[in-house]
Amino acid sequence: MKVISVVGYKKSGKTTLVERLVSSLRKHGTVGTVKHLHEHNIGQKGTDTQKHTEAGADVVVAVTKGELVKFSKNNTLAAALDELADSGMDFGVVEGFKDSSLPKIALGSIETTNVIEAIEKPEDADIGKLVNIIMELPEYHTLESLVRKIRAAGRIEQAGAIGTFTGIVREVTGNTKTEYLEFEEYAGIARAKLDNICSELKAKDGITDVLIHHRTGIIRAGEDIVYIVVAAGHREQLFPVLRDAIERLKEEVPIWKKEHTLESEWWVHDSEK
Repeated sequence: MKVISVVGYKKSGKTTLVERLVSSLRKHGTVGTVKHLHEHNIGQKGTDTQKHTEAGADVVVAVTKGELVKFSKNNTLAAALDELADSGMDFGVVEGFKDSSLPKIALGSIETTNVIEAIEKPEDADIGKLVNIIMELPEYHTLESLVRKIRAAGRIEQAGAIGTFTGIVREVTGNTKTEYLEFEEYAGIARAKLDNICSELKAKDGITDVLIHHRTGIIRAGEDIVYIVVAAGHREQLFPVLRDAIERLKEEVPIWKKEHTLESEWWVHDSEK
């Protein structure tokens, strides 16, 4: 999923630009949106869904003929993006969240970071140019989104099993406690290497598909680092390929890891020399 955020002060035309982007991106795939509601509370007092929450429910799902609304206590931008990815969206357009680290289209004079395009008014936007920029953004994936992608692939009818591997940030190693890891990739080269590994592993007997996604940036203790999904005709063909995929990723793909502990920090490849 490609993710872009549209930011601007109130009445700057954010929603208008989001509408134009959604309409254009829809020609290239499925689109989900996230709206930052600063001053609103959707779960109104006195409604049955609010009574469920007050009774202690951690998640409440309201279903009507044309809507499904989820109320939860995990109200973060990351959780919202995961919902879109899990639903199989190709694009995620976020309205607001100017303090996030997402790539942004900035409207007016708003002060923010990671701006890929600054526009004075929504009507000034070159939508074709913006769509091309969005197409080049890095992918945002969850394990579920990769499984969905595997299931939608052309050879899934030949598969009898889907296996997954999830690598996470280990918090405690011996007497060392890790706060977070920081990953950097050789732009372009890392993705090409991953694609090559997937292609070569797919050529193995009985393997119908292989997908690998490695996150970059800061990943905190307990959070996911890498996802690998393999579809195969039989389980005995599947498990060796899962292992090969993670070993080849570690050996061949130019992604560097910096470990941050309570005491110090270091690039892992330096410590292994």
